[in-house]
Amino acid sequence: EVDVDAICDGSRTVIAGILEHIEEAGVHSGDSSMVLPSYKVPQRILDEIRELTPVLAESLGVVGLMNIQFAMQGGKLFVLEVNPRASRTVPFISKATGVPIARLAMKTMLGRSLDELGLHEEPAVRGFHVKVPVFPYKSFPGEDPLLGPEMRSTGEVMGRDRSFGAAFAKGMLAAGQGLPESGAVFISVNDNDKADAALIGAGFADLGFEIIATSGTAAALAAAGVEVRKLHKISEWRPNVLDAIKNGDVHLIVNTPLGRMSFEDDSFIRVEALARGIPCLTTLSAAAAAVEGIAELRRGGFQLEALPG
Repeated sequence: EVDVDAICDGSRTVIAGILEHIEEAGVHSGDSSMVLPSYKVPQRILDEIRELTPVLAESLGVVGLMNIQFAMQGGKLFVLEVNPRASRTVPFISKATGVPIARLAMKTMLGRSLDELGLHEEPAVRGFHVKVPVFPYKSFPGEDPLLGPEMRSTGEVMGRDRSFGAAFAKGMLAAGQGLPESGAVFISVNDNDKADAALIGAGFADLGFEIIATSGTAAALAAAGVEVRKLHKISEWRPNVLDAIKNGDVHLIVNTPLGRMSFEDDSFIRVEALARGIPCLTTLSAAAAAVEGIAELRRGGFQLEALPG
């Protein structure tokens, strides 16, 4: 999924920023981590977005701010929704670019043109900026942190750095979910994710992490050549994965449930992880970003980056 914020003065449109969602479509945009500029969207899709955005703005008669949510699937671009209003991503883009987007949009609504305001093209972005949502789970003990279509976040933070991985790691740390640089990663995914989970497991293994999984995921990882230690499911026997979490043997969790039984079983894992401050990632795209983030931390840690403006 991709979010686009743009300003239209009634005759000309300028894109303020194109943000790529790190979580897959299906997670509420307010709960999704995003990166500016995009880091995996193909150039031809970006070109199509830049071509379609002014067409939509001018066809709808927008004056001021507009937000578009696109989705990519199978190499095709789809329009999910077009909102002729400000979006929660506008302050984030303004911080990243140093351009006062809301102020400029207000002036277009008062009759000023974008040329008069000096906004002639999409603002340049230096480095990577990652938006990470902040959740109130610590105030609600026992709450399951699984993400879905209903928005649950109560704020957001920005991680900024010269590389995507470091920016993501900074954002996670600021959101209270600092990524570990060593230890053990527990991976439990649904059947649809098992093939891609092998790549995630291999990435963590290459960084020196011990990989732990329950039977189904462990078999998929082992078949792909990833060394893995198998643990019992909660309902099978003890010691099980919940015991390992309680004993401090797990430092990061990747869990993508599917279906009611999986949800009920794995929710105990996510709730226990939350209670013990263990980062729990519920999408493979977020897990892949974590691999990049930890790799950057291991290379040299954080670099200080000042905001523009």
